[in-house]
Amino acid sequence: MENEAGSRSGRHAIVIGGSVAGLLAARALHASYERVTVLDRDSLPAEPLARRGVPQGRHVHGVTARGAAGLETLFPGFLGELTAAGAPHADALGDYHYYLDGHKLARATADTPNYLATRPLIESLIRKRAGSLGNVAVVDSTEAVGLLIEGSRVTGVRVRPVNEDGAERDMRADLVVDAAGRGSRAVAWLSELGYPTPDETVVRTNVVYVTRHFQLKPGQPGGRHAVVSGAYPANPRSGAAVQQENGQIAVFLAGILGDEPPTDAEGMLAFASTLAAPEIAEVLRTAVPIDDAAKMRNPASSLKHFDKLDRYLDGFLVVGDAMGNFNPLYGQGITVAVLEAELLESLLRDGDHRLAQRYFAEAAQLLAEPWALATGSDLRFPGVDGVRSPEDEQAGRYLDALRAAAATDPSVGAAFLRVANMLAPIASLFDPALAARVQQSSSQSVPG
Repeated sequence: MENEAGSRSGRHAIVIGGSVAGLLAARALHASYERVTVLDRDSLPAEPLARRGVPQGRHVHGVTARGAAGLETLFPGFLGELTAAGAPHADALGDYHYYLDGHKLARATADTPNYLATRPLIESLIRKRAGSLGNVAVVDSTEAVGLLIEGSRVTGVRVRPVNEDGAERDMRADLVVDAAGRGSRAVAWLSELGYPTPDETVVRTNVVYVTRHFQLKPGQPGGRHAVVSGAYPANPRSGAAVQQENGQIAVFLAGILGDEPPTDAEGMLAFASTLAAPEIAEVLRTAVPIDDAAKMRNPASSLKHFDKLDRYLDGFLVVGDAMGNFNPLYGQGITVAVLEAELLESLLRDGDHRLAQRYFAEAAQLLAEPWALATGSDLRFPGVDGVRSPEDEQAGRYLDALRAAAATDPSVGAAFLRVANMLAPIASLFDPALAARVQQSSSQSVPG
């Protein structure tokens, strides 16, 4: 596809990082560049297997309703392929047992279809679709070690092979997109080249989570596709039991602020027994494990404010975790990558003039909502450092009442989950009609 000026934006674009955010960026770029090359340090498996470069790949993943809709638009037929590969799909209210603040939500259909699959399967299918575009090449076992520039513009990257002795070489490009995740060197490169680097907002939660997979038995988990038990100030532990492809179920346990789940069977069961959802412990008690437990740490959420820079390196963009790393407990990562790809594709329809400035300005607006959703939940915990205004505290009390109301009023639960699935803004939870239902529920729960 050509941009509105009637021509492509450039001849060659390079994406550093072949995970979900990088592959979706390549999809966004392919219509505007003659060639798109995706570079990844790993030797990428042909089949859906966990890999070193995605340490979170063994843990519970899924695709939210908003993420699913975006993937289907970017790759028509993708959801059918995911389903054909065995991934269950389910409504996040009607087909789950969902516990908020210890309350089991009243069940109904919330029109929030989730797709439940392992991260290797999701990434593998996206990589196949991106690689089938014709002008997109995914090159593995290759590391980008630096940027090439002329004047104020990127002209490519310097690369070297990872698994063999080989000399560094220059790879020229009109655009470079850093999708290297938390291992990104974008800030260091900008500093080395004499460019300003972004300020960063950090919210430290010290999340530690553990996942183990089991063979699925009829009726697990609790007769639903998933059981989710969220953390809240009275119990900073969370967990889930989620059906996935290949007849398996993943059990996920997490703690924040130093509350660390164990990885042995007895310890996991004891930890799960403290959650509001008894179904999770029941899976651990009765199901047959098919692997060892894997542990992951996420010390903090962080957001880099590229939009505040007063000077940009033209032809250099940053996407995914390299720009915003969100608390993994809220499952936003894939959806945010979808939104960034949609934004990039949209901006390129008007060409690449001042692309970095336009992209970072609009990406900041795009990320504001998921960032507020995640950090707003994190700041409920007194041990998490952050600014809490009187207005925030008032809103927090209302949202506490809303979560309690969702246990008896399914329309309240549906509204909450539509926000959690990024189908509706946080502001929708303060709609007067919804607030009236919350107030009514709160009044009914108070003894007369």
